[in-house]
Amino acid sequence: MKSFVLQPIIWFFTGILLVSTLFACQPQQVAESPTNTTATPIQTTVPITDTRPIAFLDRQLSTNPAQLPPLPYPYNALEKAIDAETMKLHHDRHHATYVENLNEALKKYPQLQDRSVEALLRDLNSVPEDIRTAVRNNGGGHLNHTIFWQIMSPQGGGQPTGEIAQEINQTFGSFEEFRNQFNEAGGDRFGSGWVWLVRNPQGQLQITSTPNQDSPITEGSYPIMGNDVWEHAYYLRYQNRRAEYLNNWWNVVNWQEINRRAQASRQQS
Repeated sequence: MKSFVLQPIIWFFTGILLVSTLFACQPQQVAESPTNTTATPIQTTVPITDTRPIAFLDRQLSTNPAQLPPLPYPYNALEKAIDAETMKLHHDRHHATYVENLNEALKKYPQLQDRSVEALLRDLNSVPEDIRTAVRNNGGGHLNHTIFWQIMSPQGGGQPTGEIAQEINQTFGSFEEFRNQFNEAGGDRFGSGWVWLVRNPQGQLQITSTPNQDSPITEGSYPIMGNDVWEHAYYLRYQNRRAEYLNNWWNVVNWQEINRRAQASRQQS
């Protein structure tokens, strides 16, 4: 009798035990560590953190209003490479036109006149679209030519000196090789433009060329020296002989100023 009464109780507890055992043997979902599902915002514009002066080493090139800087020497001072008539037309007409056109473009947006030419060119996407091309062309022309007049001198020419000479040798092997590569890049620039020695965003010297009046600063490089290969820079004397102009130009290169610019280019590279 006792066995008959206890048997259902034994079956009941045996069933509970079997169910518990089966549940414990099932694979359990392991809780994972929470993950950050918030997407990292994609940076669509590069912060403009480089505020180094470009045209003049002691100040930014003003747009309030933009002004034509005087030549630092007489028109005929660079006859070893460039004739007086070309210098007069190049400075008084071509450069002056870039300045006038830049001021005209900025009249529509007086708030932009508080920004320097360098700042506008470093962040062209912030310039209203309807004047962006005008600022790029004429602001670039103003900046490029302002540099150009300074890096030439009646007492220029010869071999580079100082730290820039050492850096040219380290980067290009020799001054002769550097000059050959620079002239080749200037000769290969199709149509109008410039050939440059820049310090690139990685802090290295680099030869590059730009079309039209584009400035290397739009791509984050610091222009140390540049030669204008627009025809208006050489055509009266050299006609279509750009290579001859490029060779003669080295007779007026102002290495003292180029050394100063190279030093300034290192400050935030």
